[in-house]
Amino acid sequence: MINVFTGEGHGKSPAAIGEALQRAAAGDRVVIIQFLKGKGVIESEMISRLEPELKIFRFEKTDVKFDDLPDSRKEEETINIRNGINFAKKVISTGGCDLLVLDEILGIADNGIISIEELEEILKTAPEHMDIILTGITLDDRILAISDHVSSITARK
Repeated sequence: MINVFTGEGHGKSPAAIGEALQRAAAGDRVVIIQFLKGKGVIESEMISRLEPELKIFRFEKTDVKFDDLPDSRKEEETINIRNGINFAKKVISTGGCDLLVLDEILGIADNGIISIEELEEILKTAPEHMDIILTGITLDDRILAISDHVSSITARK
């Protein structure tokens, strides 16, 4: 099952993390890979208490969000992000979890770090037992076509 949280509104990542917490509480193995987030929540003591059921990974080295970096630093972070993408491929190929959250993976595609075709191929290789959640503002029609459920988050006020 591929679920997507998309749209201009705030709350896509919290919705995905909330789903991840529910699944971990039910005993599922959950892996969250965050992209474009700056420091995020990875070093929180509370997060470490959720292991081994829930594991969060970030491959970026800066505390600054990707969009706020100067171009010279974006190149370096792009390499780190590609490492995160390769890790996601490994998790999928080994069936290493029951739920994989790729937080802001759609933003990675928007930034040209991963192509929609590459993302499609990654998703199509997922084992049947693994659910995947994608988040990001823009949803390409090709990803929409292979998704099972899409929630569009909009700001109303």
